[in-house]
Amino acid sequence: MENLFLIAGAFVVAVILGRIIIPNILLVSFRKRLFDAPDARKIHHNLVPRLGGVSFFPVVLFCVCLFIALRLLWGGDVDALFPCHITIELLLFASGLTLLYIIGVADDLVGVRYRKKFLVQILAALMLPLSGLYINNLYGLFGIYTVIPFLGIPLTLLLVVFITNAINLIDGIDGLASGLSMVALVVFGILFVLENLWVYALTSFVTIGVLISFFSYNVFGKAERGRKIFMGDTGSLMLGYLLSLFTVKYCMFAGDDVSMDVVGSPVLVAFSVLLIPSLDVVRVVLRRVRNGKNPFLPDKTHIHHKFLAMGFTPRMAMVSILLMSACFCVLNLFLAGRMNNTLVFIMDLLLWTGLNMWFDVRIKRKEEKEGN
Repeated sequence: MENLFLIAGAFVVAVILGRIIIPNILLVSFRKRLFDAPDARKIHHNLVPRLGGVSFFPVVLFCVCLFIALRLLWGGDVDALFPCHITIELLLFASGLTLLYIIGVADDLVGVRYRKKFLVQILAALMLPLSGLYINNLYGLFGIYTVIPFLGIPLTLLLVVFITNAINLIDGIDGLASGLSMVALVVFGILFVLENLWVYALTSFVTIGVLISFFSYNVFGKAERGRKIFMGDTGSLMLGYLLSLFTVKYCMFAGDDVSMDVVGSPVLVAFSVLLIPSLDVVRVVLRRVRNGKNPFLPDKTHIHHKFLAMGFTPRMAMVSILLMSACFCVLNLFLAGRMNNTLVFIMDLLLWTGLNMWFDVRIKRKEEKEGN
C-alpha cells in the first residue's frame, strides 16, 4: 500500500511540475523565436513552439529519483524495491535516454540528419542488452519459445529502434502521440504493479503525469494566444524509447528466479498497446518502398492523414485513433489467455488491414463526391 501512495504522490508532483515548466518553455520559445513553422505537410497554420518534450526527461528523472529516495528514507526495503539488476537496468536506460535527449533537442533547434539520429538510436538501444534486457522468449508466437542471445539481442535492438521511430512518426496531429503513449503507459503501469515491479510502475505513472500537463497545452491550447506547444523530436524519442524499455522488460522471460504471473503471452500483450503506431509505420514504409520513394522521408500517408482525408477534424481523428488503440488493447488482453497467440496476432493484422481498406474506400467515395 505504501508503494501505491508513493506512485500517487509522484504522479501528482509530475503533473504540477509539467504545469509549471511548460509555460516557461513557451515563454522562452517566443522570446527566442523557436517555432515549428507550418508547411504543406503540416496541418497547423500558426507558428507553434515545438520544445514541449524538453520537459519530459527532467520531470520524470526528478520525480522517480526523489520518490525512490523518500521511500527508502521512510523505511522501504532496498532489496525489494530497488534490487541490483533493476538498478543496472535503469541506470543504463537513463544513459541511453540522455543520448536521445541531446539529439532530440539538437533536432528541434537546428535539425539533424536521420542517419545521425539512427546512429544515436542504435547506441541508446545497446544499453538494454548491456543491462541484461533482451527478447529471450516469444511464448509460443509462431511456435517459437526460447530465443538464444545471438538472435535475441539483434531482435531487441531492432525492436527498440522500431518503437522509438514509430512514436516519432505517429506524432502528426495534436494529442495523438501523447494520447497513444498514455494508453500504453496506463496498461504497462497496471501490469508492473501486478508484477510488483514498483520502480517501473512509478516511472510509468510519472510519465503519464507530465504527459497530462503537456496534453492540455497541445490539444486545448490556442496558438493565437501563444498557449499551444508541440512535443518535438525530444519528446517523441523519449516516449518511444521508454515504451520500448517497458516492452522488452515485460516480455523478458524471468525463469524460476522471479515469479511473474503473466497475462497470456507477454509479447502479445506488449504488442497490443503499441499496435496502431507499429503497424502504421510498417504500412507506410512498405507503401513508400513500393512506390519507389525514400522510406525515411515524411509524407501524408499515416493513419491520421487518412482520418483527415475522410473529413474528420484533427481532434475527432485523435479521439477515434485513441479509441481504436484502447479497443485493440482490451481485445488482445481478453483473447491472450483464451486463444492461440499466433492466431490472435494474425487476427490483429487482418483487422488492421480491413480497417485500412475500409478507410481507403471512404476516402475514394468522398473524393468522387466532391469531384461531382
